[in-house]
Amino acid sequence: MNDPQSPERFNEEKAAFAVRGAEAPDIEAGVAAIRNVLNTLPIRPGVYRMQDARGDVLYVGKARALKNRVTNYTQVNRLSKRLQRMVAQTRSMTIVTTNNEAEALLLEAQLIKRYRPPYNVLLRDDKSFPFILLRQDHDFARVQLHRGARRFKGDYFGPFAGAGQVRKTLNALQKLFLLRSCTDSFFATRDRPCLLYQIRRCSAPCVGRIDAAGYAELVGDARDFLQGKSTKVQAKLGEQMQAAAEALDFELAAILRDRLKALTFIQGSQAINADGVGDADIFALAAKSGVIGIEAFFIRGGQNWGHRSFFPSHTQDVPEDDVLAAFLMQFYEEVPPAKNVFVDRELPEAALLAEAMGERAGHKVALSVPQRGTRRRLLDQAKRNAEEALDRRLAESTTQAKLLREMADLFDLAEPPNRIEVYDNSHIQGTNAVGAMIVAGPEGFRKSQYRKFNIKRAETIAGDDYGMMREVLSRRFARAQDEDPDRSQGDWPDLVLLDGGKGQLNAARAVLEELGIEDVCMVGVAKGPHHGRDGREVFHLMDGSERMLPVNAPLLFYLQRLRDEVHRFVIGAHRDKRAKAIGASPLDEVPGIGPARKKALLMHFGTARAVRNASLEDLRKAPGVSAAVAQQVYDFYHSR
Repeated sequence: MNDPQSPERFNEEKAAFAVRGAEAPDIEAGVAAIRNVLNTLPIRPGVYRMQDARGDVLYVGKARALKNRVTNYTQVNRLSKRLQRMVAQTRSMTIVTTNNEAEALLLEAQLIKRYRPPYNVLLRDDKSFPFILLRQDHDFARVQLHRGARRFKGDYFGPFAGAGQVRKTLNALQKLFLLRSCTDSFFATRDRPCLLYQIRRCSAPCVGRIDAAGYAELVGDARDFLQGKSTKVQAKLGEQMQAAAEALDFELAAILRDRLKALTFIQGSQAINADGVGDADIFALAAKSGVIGIEAFFIRGGQNWGHRSFFPSHTQDVPEDDVLAAFLMQFYEEVPPAKNVFVDRELPEAALLAEAMGERAGHKVALSVPQRGTRRRLLDQAKRNAEEALDRRLAESTTQAKLLREMADLFDLAEPPNRIEVYDNSHIQGTNAVGAMIVAGPEGFRKSQYRKFNIKRAETIAGDDYGMMREVLSRRFARAQDEDPDRSQGDWPDLVLLDGGKGQLNAARAVLEELGIEDVCMVGVAKGPHHGRDGREVFHLMDGSERMLPVNAPLLFYLQRLRDEVHRFVIGAHRDKRAKAIGASPLDEVPGIGPARKKALLMHFGTARAVRNASLEDLRKAPGVSAAVAQQVYDFYHSR
């Protein structure tokens, strides 16, 4: 009777589960699916995925001994309500074994990021972390802001909490070390120094104002500074300034003095004093009203590189320690950990977490709870910031929830919208046309779900705003029908806002009718009776009615924010497309002609038209152009 696998024990647990309001057949089917997997499970480390009837991943977990861990899910009466609901939906499992538990922990974080399961704690953050990149793929290294994959050769310094901190540091690097920030193509075409040289923010290696050895020395100083060795750099600058003054080179001494001032200013402008800490990431957790906030501070070389607040989702009924542990593994899926990671509480399996983070980083990582000194003071500061950020989040969410309820009343929605999509188009006389979609919800803008649409269908007439809107919406909803016909993934909108009046709304309605979609609410947002000069808007509903709001209504301000955000996004997309078109050349159409050969042809002939009109013999004479390439270019233009 005590055997957790016995039928008597299972019937007791099934009855208890049914009393709590769940469907007994569901839990029975879920436990049966898990038992089916148990028969073949080994007692070794690995990762398991629990899936529903459609094969969608419900939960990803890791275990030191798979068989022992998965067996726990058959003991329904010992599970929390959240896990009982998960078991009731489970119909299959996928198992992956690993060599050790640290590998399982790393794989678990990767799979959680890939599948975003609804029963895992999830780190929700739309923004990637910026780094400073000191590139080493050029004789004169370039310093720049970098996001994303590390595809360039060079030194990466970060993470920084935001682009603002990166730009501040880049500004300091320009003043201190006079490193170039221009692109390689801009560098190659200079015949005189640019403005940055004139204002003493670049040493102008492009035109030989500094030789390779001198520039390499500046690069080394910049690397020392970014690694926290600012005292060494300061002493070196002081010695150079003294030597210049003794040599009566007062102009050089003045330049070095200004660089010393910039260094002193940067050292004194740190928001927190982290001397002696070295490289460290600091995390503190705050919880209130069922919401959890985590504050992260980034210290590199004793310098404060900013902090950021996070609010993980799916944290109900999950112990705070487990939330922080799960957060750390997902956080370090993209960001390399510092040598020291400080947290505000003892974590379960702390040694395993440190081992997994060290394996990912390629160096030893120490995970600890500071008790005294500078480290404890920094941790207390992070804790205070976490509590303040959580209070702001709760206040904002309360206001946001109120706005969404008012929006539901205004537009006759059954309940407050969870996903709002806003659409707009941008073009200049029909050229470089692009459409855009932004997404918002109770938690604010969801920037990772923004989308751009290049207007490309032949039937869409250039400059036809209604036609462009039809194309954008038909592509969006046709794809939604293909990828999520049951609307179970949360990607279908509860409300669609269109920048435009009745015409745009009618075009959108025609798209929905053609696709057989009848239950998506769409609203056209148009300027008011005085063309928006009084700050009012007219909202056109699908039943033909119109609504307006008082000029001082908070809901009106929120709806205008949504419209302004889609304006910002679509105009940026249009400008990017236009800039790319301006930089395009007719030679881009010639197959097999890369940037180097295209440049060689243009440098030799002057214009793309001259290339098109050139004889085969003239093409062969162009430097860097082989006979085969010349024949290819000639045939392209003369065989039509």
